[in-house]
Amino acid sequence: MDRRETIKAMLLGTLAGGVALSGCDAVISIDTQDLPEFKEGGYGRTYKEKQLDEKLKAEQFFTEAEAETLSILVDIILPSTTSADSATGAGVPEFLEFIVKDMPKHQLPIRGGLMWLDNRSNRMFNKIFSICSSGEQIQLIDEIAYPDKATHEVAQGVKFFSLLRNLTLTGYYTSEAGIKDLGYKGNTPNVWDGVPEEVLRKHNLQYDPEWLAKCIDQDKRMDIARWDEEGNLTNS
Repeated sequence: MDRRETIKAMLLGTLAGGVALSGCDAVISIDTQDLPEFKEGGYGRTYKEKQLDEKLKAEQFFTEAEAETLSILVDIILPSTTSADSATGAGVPEFLEFIVKDMPKHQLPIRGGLMWLDNRSNRMFNKIFSICSSGEQIQLIDEIAYPDKATHEVAQGVKFFSLLRNLTLTGYYTSEAGIKDLGYKGNTPNVWDGVPEEVLRKHNLQYDPEWLAKCIDQDKRMDIARWDEEGNLTNS
């Protein structure tokens, strides 16, 4: 099983428990501005949340150089495959730009980690990370991508990369491309055509043929059953 398949298996197993990030801070008081806004197009956010989103999107936290390095890093974490888009293709850098403003506690660890990365790259290759060759970039990342094998010297890098990896996976697998990659369909309507015949035989049971024709007719599964006062179906 490759890295991406391992990640998908882990996420599908825990999807019901929620993603790695918690949402915005809970609103304590409730007024009309705290109710979801469902106008034409369906935004699905409260007025206050929408205003906050617009405010955060209008701001810029990462510099161009930082954004470039982040794009390289997230694609190292989740590169494209023949069947799935890369992290940058799924909009993970934009997600990171938004999330560090929505959750400011991530700002210093991410910015500090990027500074550490360039410092380490300069010591190893005499150039910043973003202009290193792909081989040099992977060589550096291999130092910090495996906490159990990492040395104390790169402990700050390990902490930074672990956070970035978690945020990258959260951003990717909550995007349209990530959901498609998981194959997760959510609650999808299906067709139930009764208890299987072999189970009925095992318990010496059978459906009444008349009721079977009325209730297990899949051509009529969208019809609403109507009953008279005596309990008989009137639209069979």
